[in-house]
Amino acid sequence: MSRKLLFVATEDWFFASHFLPMARAAREMGFSVAVIARERSHRKVIEAAGARLIPLEAERRSMDPRALWKQIGSLKRLIAAERPDILHCIALKPIALAGLAGKLAGVDRRVYALTGLGFLGARKDPLAGAARLATVAWLRGAIDGPKVRFLFENPDDPVTLGLDPQDAAKVAIVGGAGVDPLILLPAPMPPAPPLKVALVARMLWSKGVDLAVEAVRLARAEGARVTLTIHGAPDHSNPKAIPEATLKEWAARPGIDWAGPTRDIEGVWKAHHLCLLPSRGGEGLPRTILEAASCGRPILTTNVPGCRSFVRDGQDGMVVPVEDAAALARALIAFARAPGLAERMGANARNRLLDGHTERDVMNTVKALYRRLLDLPGTDIAA
Repeated sequence: MSRKLLFVATEDWFFASHFLPMARAAREMGFSVAVIARERSHRKVIEAAGARLIPLEAERRSMDPRALWKQIGSLKRLIAAERPDILHCIALKPIALAGLAGKLAGVDRRVYALTGLGFLGARKDPLAGAARLATVAWLRGAIDGPKVRFLFENPDDPVTLGLDPQDAAKVAIVGGAGVDPLILLPAPMPPAPPLKVALVARMLWSKGVDLAVEAVRLARAEGARVTLTIHGAPDHSNPKAIPEATLKEWAARPGIDWAGPTRDIEGVWKAHHLCLLPSRGGEGLPRTILEAASCGRPILTTNVPGCRSFVRDGQDGMVVPVEDAAALARALIAFARAPGLAERMGANARNRLLDGHTERDVMNTVKALYRRLLDLPGTDIAA
């Protein structure tokens, strides 16, 4: 009988978008794989990767203690029924709840995959500081254990949680969600001017979309021929979503277009010179950065965990201070006035992606983590 690996995530679409390589890695090792998540419309995608989807009924945003304990109980029953050899929890809330549920169900081997710290990463917010202390106490105390491992997407987040990123016995760093460089291929730069910039992200204030809009306004006011296309949709269930009315108001400004969500990532980067992500923080390692790099496009981003760990300032793009639209504008002007700059940095970004941030790199890192947890040699595990 093959061993079992059970993932717990928030939503089926989130797992399908970012974590299918991990499911495929587990299948390559001979695991029977299942995923607990809220079911939306991605069952077939998950099943195509060789995993079963186990629907979880839960209120995504509810923080009522009674609802949380009810959810822990539901998770415990599901986990106990599956009896996995490894429980792999993805993102902070599933880690907090399923980590306890797995412990109560007697599953000792648990992987906690932090995809970013979100609000906890806000260093200047006293509420975030208090929440960070409580989170550290929970993760490192209540639901930790000798066979628990932490998986991060950048080297800054483990430090925030009091862990040593160099401690291979406890911590693993994976190159984001990984992308397939054989699918997302470089293409020639489009004609210039204007400098065509794209921002591809969920429409949340934390992504700095407002900063991008202001930076383009400032750059154009200085005579730079720059346009911005915004790709993404508001998440109406997220209280930090940018209202649709605001996006439409921005799109009415000169040089700004809100194109809505897209699945044609390669097409986006064929039509643009530069990836812009003025993140306010809380990132793991944004997939949009990896996708742009795979397509040979440079990245203009901010000095926050995840973004700065991938983008080497002056090589793969530019890294500017957080919340600084003027610095973003100066960088846009530099790209607009030096047509060869984007092409040179884009080639560097592609090479950076190939050096540890592909799907296969992610799969190999996860395989090694699972083998260490099971004390196995570097072979498959099928019985």
